[in-house]
Amino acid sequence: MHAREVFGLVIAGAAAGLACGAVVEADVAVVGGGSAGFSAAWSAAHLGSSVVLVEKEAVLGGTSTLGGVNNWEPGMGGTGVPYRVYQRLEKIPAAAGVYRIDRHCSWKKPWEKYAFPGGLIETDPCLDYAHTLLRHGPGMSDEAWFRANCHGVIFEPDALAAVMSDMLRETGRCRVFLKTALAEVRRDGGRVSEVSLSDGTAVRAKVFIDATDGALCGRLGCELMSGRDCRADFNEPGAPSNRLSQINGATLVYRVSPVGKKEPDLVEPLPEDIPAACWWQKQFPYAFVGKYPAGDLFINMLPTMAGEEYLRLGGEQAYAECVRRARAHWHWYQQNFDEFRRFRLKMFFPKAGLRETRRVRGEYVLSQNDLLATQSGQKHDDVIAIADHPMDSHGGGGPGGELKGAYGIPYRCLLPLRTENVLVAGRAASFSAIAASSCRLSRTMMQLGEAAGTAAHLACARGVPLRAVPASEIRRLMAEKIDQDPQGGK
Repeated sequence: MHAREVFGLVIAGAAAGLACGAVVEADVAVVGGGSAGFSAAWSAAHLGSSVVLVEKEAVLGGTSTLGGVNNWEPGMGGTGVPYRVYQRLEKIPAAAGVYRIDRHCSWKKPWEKYAFPGGLIETDPCLDYAHTLLRHGPGMSDEAWFRANCHGVIFEPDALAAVMSDMLRETGRCRVFLKTALAEVRRDGGRVSEVSLSDGTAVRAKVFIDATDGALCGRLGCELMSGRDCRADFNEPGAPSNRLSQINGATLVYRVSPVGKKEPDLVEPLPEDIPAACWWQKQFPYAFVGKYPAGDLFINMLPTMAGEEYLRLGGEQAYAECVRRARAHWHWYQQNFDEFRRFRLKMFFPKAGLRETRRVRGEYVLSQNDLLATQSGQKHDDVIAIADHPMDSHGGGGPGGELKGAYGIPYRCLLPLRTENVLVAGRAASFSAIAASSCRLSRTMMQLGEAAGTAAHLACARGVPLRAVPASEIRRLMAEKIDQDPQGGK
């Protein structure tokens, strides 16, 4: 069995030992093992379907592990699978905790030497998971309200990957292919019959779930959307008059470790070929800084690179440039904010965090109008997830601002047009660019994955098309799966 060490955790390829050209059959096949893909695979398997999960990396979790986005921001809808994951994480020493915001650049106090260069969060043992389930309201403009009401989760990436792997294994119904990519898709019209993988394995299933950036749907010829939609597309008040290629910014998160008491304060030197001054914009970007329970910090620049620049350069070249920028950013932090001289650069996460790439057009496109209407003004009867994060593009253009309430995401957003046995879950689901800037967060993606996995199971168990699965039944099963719901039940 092949294996690889990531963050100190050894992850073995579960598909090792299969003969080249082998055929694997299942009720549900999930392509992509990030937050949405994991949640979809676990949900379908937990309900009784046989599942195959395919992930091109050596570890599960996607951006939440390999990308270093090791926090779940405040937000409604974080029950169900995310809560099950957290219940396991909190039992592992120093693996996770609920955070409070410590400092923010908008809240400088008279006694502070300088405004913190961004925002700093740290875990607080007095808080529990239920405190993380709200975001909408006055926002950071009301410091007292935000400090009292907005909390999230910080976790160690290796612990999250291990919990995900354990949960899938314990179902007894999920075969995981790691370090294995989607190669080809066989279809008859809008129905997928089989996909072939990079190792030669063929996977046949009744339902396929695309939990990637639209890799499966793209091969099917589904309509893909990217960049900023124009106002005429979805009648959004915050959309530009013409379509733009601009997309949400990308970030290379890096990690630093505190030094011992006897070690001196210092500014770590820059490599000679990296300028000390910011060369890609007017000044260094501020960052979202999180303190892990054991004391390390993650530093999430907002952002490191424009999203369209990252895609234009390509993965390898863009990552190398992001490393250069992250080194310069850390040097600036240490030079200008003396508290960081007690830390040393530990690592760059192996993948940049891409907040946006492309989206698959579905039966319904969630838009800014849904966000502004909130649940009280929406007319959908097929809502399967809720969210309340503000519109937030990190350099991608578009409107921002806190929401007045939570909004619902319809099941139709998971049903790609002109397909029969395919669902899409994750950031490539059917959203406008503005809506995606709000609902792209990890726990919302896990909700979408949970709904997709539940719908796939129902379709298989009842022998009905995906479009014949009632959203009410998806919601009922999702509610029944909640164990010790932090909000007190269904």
